[in-house]
Amino acid sequence: MLQSLDGKVAVVTGGASGIGFALAEILRAEGMRLVIADVEAERLAEAARSLDAIGVVADVSDPIQVAALAQKAVSACGTVHLLCNNAGIGPMAPVSELTLADWDWMLGVNLRGTVNGVTHFLPILRGNPDGGHLLNTGSMASLMPVPSLAAYCTSKYGVLALSEVLALEMTAAGAKVGVTVLCPGPVATDLSTSTRNRPARFAGGLRDVVLEDSQQFHDAEVDWMPAAEAASVAVAAIKRGDFLAITHPAMLPEVAGRHRRIEQAFMDERLRREQAR
Repeated sequence: MLQSLDGKVAVVTGGASGIGFALAEILRAEGMRLVIADVEAERLAEAARSLDAIGVVADVSDPIQVAALAQKAVSACGTVHLLCNNAGIGPMAPVSELTLADWDWMLGVNLRGTVNGVTHFLPILRGNPDGGHLLNTGSMASLMPVPSLAAYCTSKYGVLALSEVLALEMTAAGAKVGVTVLCPGPVATDLSTSTRNRPARFAGGLRDVVLEDSQQFHDAEVDWMPAAEAASVAVAAIKRGDFLAITHPAMLPEVAGRHRRIEQAFMDERLRREQAR
């Protein structure tokens, strides 16, 4: 748990825009020294100037680039106390339209990017006498299935699973490293224009779609939240040491429905076995 952030060092991936930039703004206001990473060099340079941060161009899906990011952060700041694994993409397509290239791109950025961050920064966080923290950006899609978001849901379910196991292991080891998963619902970011950064080798069926046009919101209004508000929820959760940071509590019925279906499957199987005796 990092109750006090003042004077400590944070690394934020996807830090040039959206939730990442908003996180960096709040962390700077809390007195943290900042290293922000992004694949968009021009936006990164502008963001780094405005935040008085160190900017590092990095593709989180590449473990070599993430290792270099960790090395640069330690070289410049001495250590890292907080890693925000935030970089992500979010285009949509039904499963039947997804190509293997689509899966490689989505899982590479959203899931492997988080794995790369954990792998290269966890030893640094564990080495801090005053502890450290990992913020992994999941999604409400970490907690519920969403039509046309199979690749995205798969990646974000994976982020949640990784984070849950890591939190258990850190507790069991007595390590002073906290873990928080940010699970945002609809947040006003550039996620709907993710394909602007899609490498040519990953061309496929995934496409940018605004949420208002997606099946999930055909009959409901999208409850958009400003990125700064979502980032504020995340930072408050970090300081409290909460595992989950939920931006849209009104979405509980959809998540609870999934859990009820799982519970019902267990109960049905138990009943079948009892009746077969």
